[in-house]
Amino acid sequence: MPLLEIIGWTGSVLVVVSLMQARVLRFRVLNLVGSLIATGYNIWADIWPFAAMNGVIALIDLYWIWRLLRERHDTDAYRVIEVGPSEAYLRHVTAVHAEDIARFYPRYSGDGTWAYLVLRGDETVGMVVLRDTGDGVGEVLLDYVTPRFRDFAPGEFVYRRSGVLAATGLSELTAHPHTDALHPYLTRVGFTPTPDHNTWTRPITP
Repeated sequence: MPLLEIIGWTGSVLVVVSLMQARVLRFRVLNLVGSLIATGYNIWADIWPFAAMNGVIALIDLYWIWRLLRERHDTDAYRVIEVGPSEAYLRHVTAVHAEDIARFYPRYSGDGTWAYLVLRGDETVGMVVLRDTGDGVGEVLLDYVTPRFRDFAPGEFVYRRSGVLAATGLSELTAHPHTDALHPYLTRVGFTPTPDHNTWTRPITP
């Protein structure tokens, strides 16, 4: 099979693989790469309608990648809504994602003192549930990001940007991650590990 034909097939495979992605950013990136390859291949093969179509798709992907990256820290794009830990909507969302939540927080039982939803538009993209352990310390019982937005860190809007934690009267948060896979995320949202990495802490500034 000629090299250029292999390249053309590679572009097609990437487009198909992109459609299988749950993560919105990963979908856009793979779709962009596949569309760019397909555009070049179709230009080489003089198949101009498909070259034009894939070129337009690549431009659309570029726009959405730019927008997603631009808004990843934007408080105008994301909102933090405080809800009761036992509210029906929170129970519904955690039930929908129960299997995925159990991978990262197998001990989560729904108990908590404070609960927050992170929304992008009208879509819930994250949930943070805290428990008051006394002496100004709160424990993170759940900090969950939905699969579509797992390339981002929406919990930062609870910890850093919304100011909601100042109203709790807490001075420090602790987290006890069940899996090492959570360590990079905790670092991104401002937690620092103890030497054994079993407990992670971050201060809450008024």
